[in-house]
Amino acid sequence: MSTVPNESERTEIGEIQIAPEVIEVIAGLATVEVKGVAGMSGGFAGGIAELLGRKNLSKGVKVEVGQREAAVDVSVIIEYGQRLPEVATEIQRNVKRSIEMMTGLTVIEVNVQIHDVHFKNAERTEDIDFNQRVK
Repeated sequence: MSTVPNESERTEIGEIQIAPEVIEVIAGLATVEVKGVAGMSGGFAGGIAELLGRKNLSKGVKVEVGQREAAVDVSVIIEYGQRLPEVATEIQRNVKRSIEMMTGLTVIEVNVQIHDVHFKNAERTEDIDFNQRVK
């Protein structure tokens, strides 16, 4: 999806315009609030997903915004051990709810792309030579 400038809404006092970047941040925050989300993915650069922290909440989020509707794509990294379809469904619900509540736009779709699985406690096993004598 591409980011399209939002058309403005006219009131008796003046215009109200919500920048697509604002909707991207709302979607990013709503995504990382979901239990099981390790972070946002910046996509694939050279085949490697980049784990983005809270500083880059709009990264990994693409929106299309019209005058009354929005469509959202989010790219995420999920914690190992979580049920991927359940986490993705909760992301869809939370993003839709947050955007609609905060902006008044109708969210017509939330697409979730899972780019990676994050291991919390990565255990490293080292080759141990048990035949080696300790001196």
